Amino acid sequence: MSFRATILTLYPDMFPGHLGHSLSGKALERGQWSLDTVQIRDFAEDKHRTVDDTPAGGGAGMVLRADILAKAIDHASMGDDRPRLLMSPRGKPLTQGRVRELAAGSGAIIVCGRFEGVDQRVIDGRQLEEVSIGDYILSGGEPAALTLLDAIVRILPGVMGNDLSGVHESFEGGLLEHPHYTRPQVFEGVEIPPVLTSGHHGEIEKWRQAEARRLTEERRPDLLRK
Repeated sequence: MSFRATILTLYPDMFPGHLGHSLSGKALERGQWSLDTVQIRDFAEDKHRTVDDTPAGGGAGMVLRADILAKAIDHASMGDDRPRLLMSPRGKPLTQGRVRELAAGSGAIIVCGRFEGVDQRVIDGRQLEEVSIGDYILSGGEPAALTLLDAIVRILPGVMGNDLSGVHESFEGGLLEHPHYTRPQVFEGVEIPPVLTSGHHGEIEKWRQAEARRLTEERRPDLLRK
């Protein structure tokens, strides 16, 4: 069964975006995963197809209406048990572990928020899992959804030419990835570390582990604390 992604968005033309190219694009063509979009505005009932309203209690901006978004979610998930995700800066930080859990499933329904946010009643009532890709604010959930799908699709079986490529990467073993080198042997006076050209695979692995730990200690000590 291929991984199926359904995106609820006000801007369906933003998809598949960069996912239509390179490995993910080829996998999409081969049917290793699929993507469909649902235009949230199609579920508005007034002649202007209004999807937002002013926030209760006052304040700046607008809020995506619960009734309209709920109809879109119900339409997309009819008879469907795929997880329902809402891309949100207040969600749980996305981790490689969660990416692997999602990739192991049949797909996901992904809601892309806009404006100041989404009415809390539809988040609770439709059991949306809020997911964040970082501590910063985007103009909408679409770039975040593309990032999430990028992380998922690349580790689906058969998408990468060498499945080991997905094993020896940052975060897979709780550490950042070790440095990489290739030809030329000497570049601007700097030589490839001799151990990497020694042919001693045990020593090479020890070097890579040590370098991964060194970089993690320097740049992401929080990962070591975990």
